[in-house]
Amino acid sequence: MLGLIISLIVIGLIAGALARLIIPGKQNMSILMTIVLGIIGSFVGGFLGYLIFNHDAQDSFFQPAGIIGSIIGAIIVLFIYTRVKARRA
Repeated sequence: MLGLIISLIVIGLIAGALARLIIPGKQNMSILMTIVLGIIGSFVGGFLGYLIFNHDAQDSFFQPAGIIGSIIGAIIVLFIYTRVKARRA
């Protein structure tokens, strides 16, 4: 259980940081928000992987993705976040 939490935090940090590097512009986010971005991106990537491939190792609808899926999901989440934030300003 503790290993799962630590791996979610580490993968979340890596995926969130890479997404912030890929999406242009300045994002005012703390390290904690970068980790949360990566964790949410992991679940978005897992959801998209399930929709595209229709099954996976765990064969569940809502599941965390690997590092590539996490990065892709974090990019999608950050892109949506920046567009919604720009619309409000």
